[in-house]
Formats: sequence, structure tokens, C-alpha cells
Amino acid sequence: MSDVLTVIERRIYNYLVDYLKRETYQPSIREIGTRFGIRSTKTVTEHLQSLQRKGYLDRTPSRSRALRILGLNLSPETYTIPLYRNGAYETTDEEVEARFDLDRSFACSADCFMVRASRDAEDLGVFNGDLVLVEPCEDGGNSDVAVYEDGGSIELRRMMPASGSGGSDNGASAARFLGIARAVLRTLPKG
Repeated sequence: MSDVLTVIERRIYNYLVDYLKRETYQPSIREIGTRFGIRSTKTVTEHLQSLQRKGYLDRTPSRSRALRILGLNLSPETYTIPLYRNGAYETTDEEVEARFDLDRSFACSADCFMVRASRDAEDLGVFNGDLVLVEPCEDGGNSDVAVYEDGGSIELRRMMPASGSGGSDNGASAARFLGIARAVLRTLPKG
């Protein structure tokens, strides 16, 4: 898994994973097409072939519903969440430091990912090195904790009301908004 997925490939991939966890068998090409408004089964097949070339799944073309997701725990109770180095979300899987199987009640969506906090945000209970579960979104609400990436550094800030901008800027115009923090994981020192 080394190539970047397109937006539609990532959506199809997440759909396949969720479908397999829920149904324990694969969706048909037509079901995938219907789900994403793709009329041509050839186009769906091309997306699946691309996912196969990129190492995300294995298919047997001569068999119906013959898809196999590679490298994931397909338990219906969990999401497999990647931990990205330096906030390199939506880059190659070479930037994935680790993967965690998290209960669905803890990880709110299959699109969630983790990053490592680069600075202390003591007022938020977050310290340098903590793992932060991020739900990607366009914008957050007042009092949400926003996660930003700025030159490979990960920062967390409480969102504040802002006129006209929806509240996601908070003075971090140079920083890239990644999403809303949903949880913090910390390893306690041995001792």
C-alpha cells in the first residue's frame, strides 16, 4: 500500500470495509455503482482494479463478489484507524506509523485518523506526544477542539466563535485544519 488513493477510491474502499464488516460478504459491482451513482460497471471495475494495483484489496476477476481487503481487521465492532506521521493525512501509506483497531463507539467514523500532538495544550489536557483521534470535517462548532497541522507540527486549539468564517480559523490561517479532536490516547510511564 504505497500509492495515494483518489477521493472516490477512498470512499469505495471505506464502503467495502464497512459492507464486509456488516454483511460478511462483498457487495456486487452493481451495488457499489448504485451506492456512488456510477452507472457503468466498467468504471466500478476500473476503480477496483486501481485499488488492487495500489495494494488495498485482492480480487479474483472470474468470480462474483470475490474481493478481499488486505491488512485489516474486519470485525464488525471495530474501525482500523491509521496513525499518520507529521499530520500527513491523505498521503501515501508510507506515512502511516501504525494502525489501531478501535471500537466503533470510540472511533466515530471509518474516516477518523490519528496524529501525534507536537506541543502541550495543558488547558485541553493534551501533552506533547499524545495520540489524538481526529474526525475529518470541513469546520467545527464552538467549543470543539480543532486539530491543525503547520509545517509537520500538530497543534490543538479550542474553537472560538468567528464572524463569517464558521469558527475554524482561530488565527491559524497558515496552519491546515485537519478536523476535530474526538479523543486523546496517552501511554503512561512505566514504573
